[in-house]
Amino acid sequence: MADSEHPRLILHDFLSLDLCKGFTYKSIDLQELEFIHKSCSTIGYRENVFSTTLSHLIATNSPHLILPFLPIREKLKEKVEEFFGCEYELFIEFTGLISWCKGASIGWHSDDNRPYLKQRDYAAVCYLNSYGVDFNGGLFHFQDGNPATFVPMAGDVLIYTADTRNVHSVEEITNGERLTLTLWFTRDKSHDEDIKLISSLSKHPCNSSDTYSKPYLPFPASQNMYWFPPEESLKYHSGFDIRCGRLHVLGYQICCKDARVKSSLDFSDILLEPLHLVKGNDLFDKEFSNILHLLQVVQFYHWKGPTELKRFKMEAMNVVQVSMSQQEEIRLLKVESLKDEDLAEVIFNGGGSVEHDWVSFCDVVDLWEAYTSNLWDNLVFRLPDWIENQSIFYE
Repeated sequence: MADSEHPRLILHDFLSLDLCKGFTYKSIDLQELEFIHKSCSTIGYRENVFSTTLSHLIATNSPHLILPFLPIREKLKEKVEEFFGCEYELFIEFTGLISWCKGASIGWHSDDNRPYLKQRDYAAVCYLNSYGVDFNGGLFHFQDGNPATFVPMAGDVLIYTADTRNVHSVEEITNGERLTLTLWFTRDKSHDEDIKLISSLSKHPCNSSDTYSKPYLPFPASQNMYWFPPEESLKYHSGFDIRCGRLHVLGYQICCKDARVKSSLDFSDILLEPLHLVKGNDLFDKEFSNILHLLQVVQFYHWKGPTELKRFKMEAMNVVQVSMSQQEEIRLLKVESLKDEDLAEVIFNGGGSVEHDWVSFCDVVDLWEAYTSNLWDNLVFRLPDWIENQSIFYE
């Protein structure tokens, strides 16, 4: 699709549909990226937009979750350099998972349309889900040149120049959640994302000889990064916490460790404390260290799904009935974290669901531990080479 006036490239099925539904190929799994986003995202840069950046993963003690990005990140960089004839000239300026929910849109613009964005030369957008299946609206339009409209489907990639030769817009999302992996590329080494990320990783505990039993447990960022809409984050009189909102649309609630925590801390502090997962009248009698830990395990369960799991644990499942006092704690915490649960359902109504099974969920807790521990060890192994080369790479 070469066009000298409006250089752009559309790659249909760049990553196979089977891949998008959970099968790995060359270590790339789009559904894994969806799991990361739905368990780690924060309020995004536009209204009704949510984002997961690599720097945020480092800041919330989940630097190991950078690794699943790397194969597709490198593959996209190679394709951009090949198409634009600039092999070995580009640096990745930004990598992020970005989801657009109901009401999100953007008018005509180029991706370098602000003084602080002038370093951007090229963009690559990889779609992780499909128009008409996972979301409605959200069509991508170019102002000039052909094709004028791009209909996003899972596994497709859209590559274009970031300047005024490819002015574009995105229609308003009318339903569901449109999820992309978006990268921008630059020729300016001073904006190399890798160098900034490596600087953060060099100061992170993963680069220390000090170890403890579970160094990979996540820790949330500041509460205002999770409250939607963000303008309500100073008073929390309306809106909802997006982590609790994600759990809510999947049919889960949370319970704090004990009533004394609730009586001495506000709800945002409670989310940093040990929590239990609740489904209906069942309480999973295992503590999660904080809301991010709990959410990662739940989203991991919905990524893998109970039908894919071998049911090893046919013995007691650590599930107990919610007590009367716990019911009141659950209700109060829900009231505080979901001031507007209807809004949460509107925004995340494309959250998807699987049939919940406590036996499978018990298995998932161990699988999540193994998955996360393996990624952490892999990161620790690779980090010295990254620091030495000042570059993040997979091989």
